[in-house]
Amino acid sequence: MAKTLKKVTRKLLKSNFATTIISKLISAYIRLVRVTTKWQVNGLDEMNAVWDEHKSVIIVMWHARTSLIATFWNKKHPLYALISQHKDGQLMGKVLGNFGLGKIEGSSTSNSRAAAIQLLKALKSDKSICFTPDGPTGPAMEMTLSPLVFAQKSGKPVIGMVYSVSRAFISRKSWDDMMIPLPFSRGVLNCTKPFFIPKDASAEELEKHRLEIEKALVEASVGADKAVGREPVYPSHKVKKKKTYPYPTMPVKK
Repeated sequence: MAKTLKKVTRKLLKSNFATTIISKLISAYIRLVRVTTKWQVNGLDEMNAVWDEHKSVIIVMWHARTSLIATFWNKKHPLYALISQHKDGQLMGKVLGNFGLGKIEGSSTSNSRAAAIQLLKALKSDKSICFTPDGPTGPAMEMTLSPLVFAQKSGKPVIGMVYSVSRAFISRKSWDDMMIPLPFSRGVLNCTKPFFIPKDASAEELEKHRLEIEKALVEASVGADKAVGREPVYPSHKVKKKKTYPYPTMPVKK
């Protein structure tokens, strides 16, 4: 049964028509959860003020908690996400497109440098980008250096966004314990303060900033969990068994 389901899924993901329909259904469900959840929102106005001042920012969020972030985005600011060229990435790109987000394709090993150049160009042209800094393979809730490199080279701030809800299905078999929010919940969204990375920061200083942002994002997610009455989730050091399309992590020359 499981093998049959996988085969059907693969076939559906190969169909442009099918992925369009599936993306609309997923988007409709996300909107349903958003409007039926009673939200407490912390730091969003401050984040938007920083966004207004600096024209573009770098948003970071945990891989396990991404589905609802787009519903809090202020659409007056162009926002782009890095999307895999794999079929599942194309589906996610359509879902994000339904919420008005742009996409930058190319997170495979063979074209990661090209993707990095596109991301940096987007930032410098006042288009914001968003990252899951522990994705796509983990370790869960541990920052990579990628967002910091882009912040260093663009001069744009890094801001964390994370949420938790009282009712959710947790996929324990996934490497990141993916949280799938359910309707009619209580929810908390926490936004961190902005973090700026000096252009002349050394490798040691970058690591210090990385740990600082990681700590802030962990504290934001733990605080959200506690506020909705959920057992807090801490870094698990879990990784995806099979690496498929890592984020571009190399420094980009100007």
